[in-house]
Amino acid sequence: MNIGRRAFLISGGAAALAQEVTFRTEVKLVRMLATVKDSNGALIVGLEKEDFEVSDNGAAQEIAIFERQTAQPLSVGLMLDTSGSTAKDLKYELDSIERFSKALFGSGNTGDQAALFTFNHEVVKRSAFTRRQKRIEEALRGVKAEAGTSMYDAIHLGSLELGKREGRRVMVVVTDGGDTTSRIDFHAALESAHKNDVVIYGIVVVPISNDAGRNVGGENALYQFATGTGGKTYLPTVGKELDKAFDEILRDLRTQYLIAYYPKNVPLTRNRFHTVKLAAKKPGLRVQSRSGYYGEAAPEMGSKGVGKKKAPESTQREAEYLRDLVERKQLVRLRLNDNLEHTGTIEYFDGSFVRLARPGQPNLFVFKHDIKYMIEV
Repeated sequence: MNIGRRAFLISGGAAALAQEVTFRTEVKLVRMLATVKDSNGALIVGLEKEDFEVSDNGAAQEIAIFERQTAQPLSVGLMLDTSGSTAKDLKYELDSIERFSKALFGSGNTGDQAALFTFNHEVVKRSAFTRRQKRIEEALRGVKAEAGTSMYDAIHLGSLELGKREGRRVMVVVTDGGDTTSRIDFHAALESAHKNDVVIYGIVVVPISNDAGRNVGGENALYQFATGTGGKTYLPTVGKELDKAFDEILRDLRTQYLIAYYPKNVPLTRNRFHTVKLAAKKPGLRVQSRSGYYGEAAPEMGSKGVGKKKAPESTQREAEYLRDLVERKQLVRLRLNDNLEHTGTIEYFDGSFVRLARPGQPNLFVFKHDIKYMIEV
């Protein structure tokens, strides 16, 4: 490989990202986590497979897998907004997350685990998935509020991390408003959540009950993330209301149904997003579940079939070099376009970002198009 071992220039981020999302998906099994409530909001836990009906793009489907109060282990990604606007309420949010994780580990499946991520102008993985409460508590220490809000980046990167986990995948996003500094847009983040079967619960901590001083646009975006993936959005103030929101999320997670089907005779549209409707046959019951998934689309008129294009040689060489760095656990220094520098070893990479493990510091996600150059040290 004719690449200098001392320095390597990351290729253009836009091209790399385009390579990642140019694909053809073949869905073999569509999984849905569902919560059922009556008209008063009470949880309904005793339903059978015959009590549900599901359709895919309007076509009725046969339920292949059904578990009531599923015992599949939970992986919960706790995503905490640490942008500058959260400074006033951050302590209360940290305390509530600590109590939530303690309750999560104190009941349910012994395989349930959680990881802590923070996001402001960058996304940081502060704790790997663990059942050790002490690790979560240690990761919460020293968190401070500063800079902007990269919520879409956090949802995208968190979904990729959760996608590697077995069992149920849940993300809890705690924020006070909308996105200001993400590289990824809303639709790309939502697609990442769908592709990785992630259910998103949003907690928007509001300063006051009226609209003054609130980021209503941010609330609406998080509402769409939640309803689209089968979760829910809460708008508490700090204190008891915030704890109550976490308690309700935990109750939902303990009473979920797992329902899955193999798509058959599904009419295709030009849109890769398949609309799924899961409903309870009994009147008065409301099912909370994902709104669909990304699958096969109808071909364009006159097309002869489009396959995945071969990656350019420069992209292949870049991947080979990064893979070599991962295998050798080589220490590198990244200089970003804003001239900030970070030193560590590359743990993981894909078409759009690298995850840098930094000695004595939390892992850092860095988008490739933000890297000016990389030097081995």
